[in-house]
Amino acid sequence: MKYIILFLFLAATGSIVAGYFLENEWSQKLIGFGVAGLFLVVFPLFSYYRWKDKDVKDYILTKENLDKMRENERKKRH
Repeated sequence: MKYIILFLFLAATGSIVAGYFLENEWSQKLIGFGVAGLFLVVFPLFSYYRWKDKDVKDYILTKENLDKMRENERKKRH
């Protein structure tokens, strides 16, 4: 999965760069496809890959998590 995301990222950025430096009738479409590929394909795949084994409840600010954070701060100070 990591290599697929890397390949798609390089392809999208390569498309954007080629669109800027090539001067033909397809240059604006290359830039558009590169940007669309980044935001519609690469970013969601990357987000899924990084968050697939994480528990979302660990990142939500609840009373219990705030208490844990305060307790960790107290431990760091002493």
